[in-house]
Amino acid sequence: MIRVVIADDHPLLREGLRRILEFEEGIQVITEVGDGQGAINIARSQKFDVLLMDLNMPGVNGLEACRVIRREHQEIGILVLTVDDSDEKVFQVLQLGVAGYLLKDVEPKTLVESIFKVNNGEPILSPAVTGKLLGQLSHPPQYKQNYGLSDRELEILTYVVKGASNKETGQALFISEKTVKNHLSSIFRKLEVEDRTQAALKAIKLKLVSLD
Repeated sequence: MIRVVIADDHPLLREGLRRILEFEEGIQVITEVGDGQGAINIARSQKFDVLLMDLNMPGVNGLEACRVIRREHQEIGILVLTVDDSDEKVFQVLQLGVAGYLLKDVEPKTLVESIFKVNNGEPILSPAVTGKLLGQLSHPPQYKQNYGLSDRELEILTYVVKGASNKETGQALFISEKTVKNHLSSIFRKLEVEDRTQAALKAIKLKLVSLD
């Protein structure tokens, strides 16, 4: 059973989300809160798996709550559900290591599927957010700092940003899956990140790769 907490300052939206999730087998909404401090308090007092988090809330906002909860409870999967798709906010939130970023116009079926995926450790981005991230790669700077990455590592990083698996990357570059993993370990170390999602986000922020 996936235990879910809903954090949103609009009671009607919280009620709507609860009704959607109550009909799904394998999901249990354990409580609702109306601000970021409430989410922090629940994370400190109860055990649950996935937090549906709005960003624009009074008092302690969702961004600050994400920062605190990620630092104190890395086992909780945070799925941001918001109307704010500004470039700045998207990058701020994803750099905190949240599990997913969805907009509130998401279909109920997609929301439910996303909760299951987040619980399984899979990163989730709405198509609109993905488009923004990829759009950041369309105009690389004239001078590019490679942060010690080799040409091969930059190639592999490009496939990471595209969402390719290690196997798919190896096939495209005619190298073994093990070689891809070795390069990824080196990439993570040089970029000072811990996983593929963080590597992709940092590559986009630093404009290390360009997608045509």
